[in-house]
Amino acid sequence: MGRWEPNARERLAAAALQLYGEQGYEQTTVAQIARQAGLTERTFFRHYADKREVLFAGSPLQELFVGAVAGAPPSAPLLDVLGAGLDAASEMFAGRHEYALRRQAVVNAHSELRERELIKLAALAAALADALRGRGIPEPTAALAAETGVAVFKVGFERWITTPRETDMAPLMRELLDELGRMTATA
Repeated sequence: MGRWEPNARERLAAAALQLYGEQGYEQTTVAQIARQAGLTERTFFRHYADKREVLFAGSPLQELFVGAVAGAPPSAPLLDVLGAGLDAASEMFAGRHEYALRRQAVVNAHSELRERELIKLAALAAALADALRGRGIPEPTAALAAETGVAVFKVGFERWITTPRETDMAPLMRELLDELGRMTATA
């Protein structure tokens, strides 16, 4: 093993996902992940706190989503603001359908990982609510809109990963926002 090799973080994540898929999350050790990536356990712990974080750390989802919401035109209607966030979040998944499908299969198979995913989504909703309040959206509208945006993302993501091939996620998210608009117009 060399003293330093590039892309250690990505190699560890790829090795972990491969091993989780082959032998299961619980049966996979940090030592196995590091060995599979051609790295040491010490290197693993420089990048990740534990084997669970390999699946959750370093995702720019929150930054992209919140940044687009905060940067949407001031006069944009609320659903369009959420749409801008969903469009930005969708971009990070371009070309990653197979990876996302495999990752989600691992997460769905373990209650500890599903719980961690829910914590991440709750943090996303809180950050979105802050961004909406920063745009002058009052409570409880900001909180409701943020939770709604996360719900649309969650449902859209689940639909996207079950498509048989790679597709653009953004139109699917926009369809769901349109459906939400129709739903609330008739309520």
